[in-house]
Amino acid sequence: MDTKFEPLAHVPTHVAIIMDGNGRWAKARGLPRVAGHRAGTENLRRILEACVEFGVKILTIYAFSTENWGRPEDEVQGLMRIFAEVIDRETKTLHQKGVRIQHVGGTEGMPARLLEKTRQAVEVTKGNDRLILNVAFNYGGRAEIVQAVRRIIAEGLAPEQVTEEAISARLYTAGQPDPDLVIRTAGEMRLSNFLIWQSAYAEYYSTPAFWPDFDKAELYKALWAFAQRDRRYGLVK
Repeated sequence: MDTKFEPLAHVPTHVAIIMDGNGRWAKARGLPRVAGHRAGTENLRRILEACVEFGVKILTIYAFSTENWGRPEDEVQGLMRIFAEVIDRETKTLHQKGVRIQHVGGTEGMPARLLEKTRQAVEVTKGNDRLILNVAFNYGGRAEIVQAVRRIIAEGLAPEQVTEEAISARLYTAGQPDPDLVIRTAGEMRLSNFLIWQSAYAEYYSTPAFWPDFDKAELYKALWAFAQRDRRYGLVK
């Protein structure tokens, strides 16, 4: 029987999650790291459904960073296969449920087959508005800011036109509100180059639960903690 959750006083519009601990989850069970990544992707469906139920409108997940290319080759290739399988398996269902998929990150180095599948998923779901799912794949926060600055230079903006708004409009998340809440699983307390511009005033929440174990109840705990925060944005009430 599904647990009953009390209504939340305030629900964040945009939640971002650093999905950490897949490898440690697998190691604790005597499994290869790739098995942990597979379990992590299977968990995503449950969290998406919970986000819709709780009223979250935008979910950004840190799926693969620019630094992750430095992991062992067999793990990287395993991740590429898993991501391709997930797109094939989940896009139709997500589309039917009104989820809009967006790719947040660069395309350099991505296998051509995976890149094409990603583009197709984005195109198929572009008209949906029940929930936006930003998939941060081949993503790095510093690289994102660098490419925004390069665009500004290429477009010939005058120095006085270089504002926070101008930079935000050239990020991968352009047109979306910044994240209200950033969750990190597996007990770590760092950003790891994730949404470092957008998260300037986000609330942070860390949980010891590994990502494959981060279920609906764990998400509710994070949302409940967020609802208790007093967000002042540098001001005094």
